[in-house]
Amino acid sequence: MPLLDALVGRNLLPAADRGRAADAIKAAPDFPPHQVLVDKGFVKEEALLPVLADEFGLELVDLSHATIAPDVLSAMPLRLVHRKNLMPVSRHNGTLVVATGDPFDAYALDELQTLTGLHVMPVLAPPREIARLIKAHFGVGGDTISALMAEKEDDEVELLENIEADDSELAKQAQEASVVRLVNQILVEAANERASDIHIEPEEKGLRIRYRIDGLLQHQNLPPEINRFQLAIISRLKIMARLNIAEKRLPQDGRIKMKVAGREIDVRVSIIPMVHGEGVVMRLLDKGRMAFNLKNCGMLPDIYGTFKQLIDRPHGIVLVTGPTGSGKSTTLYSALNEIKDETTKIITVEDPVEYQQPEISQIQTHAKIGLTFGHALRSILRHDPDVILVGEIRDLETAEMAIQASLTGHMVFSTLHTNDAPSAFTRMIDMGVEPFLVSSTVEGVMAQRLVRTICPECKTAFAPDLNELPLDFPLRRGPMTAPDVAIQQAVVDMLGGGPGEAKLWKGTGCRSCRQGGYRGRTGIHELMVNNDVIKDLIVQRVNAGVIRLEALKAGMITLRQDGWRKVLNGTTTVDEVGRVTAGDIS
Repeated sequence: MPLLDALVGRNLLPAADRGRAADAIKAAPDFPPHQVLVDKGFVKEEALLPVLADEFGLELVDLSHATIAPDVLSAMPLRLVHRKNLMPVSRHNGTLVVATGDPFDAYALDELQTLTGLHVMPVLAPPREIARLIKAHFGVGGDTISALMAEKEDDEVELLENIEADDSELAKQAQEASVVRLVNQILVEAANERASDIHIEPEEKGLRIRYRIDGLLQHQNLPPEINRFQLAIISRLKIMARLNIAEKRLPQDGRIKMKVAGREIDVRVSIIPMVHGEGVVMRLLDKGRMAFNLKNCGMLPDIYGTFKQLIDRPHGIVLVTGPTGSGKSTTLYSALNEIKDETTKIITVEDPVEYQQPEISQIQTHAKIGLTFGHALRSILRHDPDVILVGEIRDLETAEMAIQASLTGHMVFSTLHTNDAPSAFTRMIDMGVEPFLVSSTVEGVMAQRLVRTICPECKTAFAPDLNELPLDFPLRRGPMTAPDVAIQQAVVDMLGGGPGEAKLWKGTGCRSCRQGGYRGRTGIHELMVNNDVIKDLIVQRVNAGVIRLEALKAGMITLRQDGWRKVLNGTTTVDEVGRVTAGDIS
């Protein structure tokens, strides 16, 4: 195969791997050879594309900042755009320049030339970049809306539970092949983009769809014809979530279990009536991409070491606090995986059970039949556990049962909704728990937030303007407001020869991060460990501010300070830390 010979000749593929690569290509005759090499890890796409361009005599183009004229878009047959992943780039003097990611598919280019009557000049571009442009210009689900796909293809979404629908007209519309395929495309696109939530929002002039990616909502371009399918889309989602499609006046909650490209995804569906129709928010829990490892939660070594000591204690309560979507459940699951073994019985009570874990007994609450957190905890104590995880301490009953469990020799993990770690103590006292019980059982509190991480593909260093940095940032001239010795050491290590050499990092934007400069998220943490002085303050019912000052004296690193440490080591940016944390008050 000439392509393999060219890769070996350029030292991009070891000669010893040539045979295996050829076998892999032969074993996948339905896939382009170069795509097989990339998927199997023989060569990286960015290294392979220039070789492929040379072999076919094509120009390799960068479409990351391409601007496509409307007349160029209108000249392109939609079914070839989506089915063959072809993107028109420009048109002049009877020639249509078209970007392809598969130069082996000559039939697609011949078909395009026949349908348009234009001379087609192919150029080579990364398939992901072509797909991004197609979605940007033709919209998510544009092929379904525009062509309704005369050739029926297999759905990419596999439902793991049987669904039922009545014989109403609305149900029949929702079950039409075109609507089913459109909804599947919305779900598949969200899963492929690593979205945590899908927002389907009815507005006066039509439908809006946004994906929450790395914590921020991102608008998705849609073909205007999608508005005609609004009711059918929502009805299809209701059927998939086993909800009542006739009920449009009351909120409804449901769940969809499905597989996308072999990955099992759990979707929690919330539907609420709005002024212009029903709004839908779906939370995607991608089980295939979740790895519960405490070392991968973003804790720096000092915080990880202290937190590990806390969770290894034989009894007591460890709390993780933060707003919704701040990674509390991930941290707790990771902590359980860190301590579980054959000699330990672990039981969890959750609402709902988000991720099923091996070697851990998990209970889902059911308020309608009386199985609340408090009721479940009473029964758990008779089930001989060593470690108990309570999904959330919501009320006095749950708090008292968690404390009772810790006093009888159990380790209890749970979550609270507070802005920082010291506020967890006052929050439990506000619920009605006696202060002496809180002080004697709560061993430590971890507050956390999620910040976006700088894309590793386009990460670059720059010299910051110190006067534009936040006042509490360690690089600002004058006395530091951060009492943390580790931060000061990080500054010294980073500065090297002096302030003139100070540098931070940012992402400039690339294909991998969709020009955003960020890819993925990590945690920033504020770990507060209870001590004798803090216990006395809790019993005296002092406010959270007093407890915070004492915790800082004992060496607590605040969320903001931990964020600055991750800015200094190149993990995230000043803007990200400023977005999710408030300035520390010195």
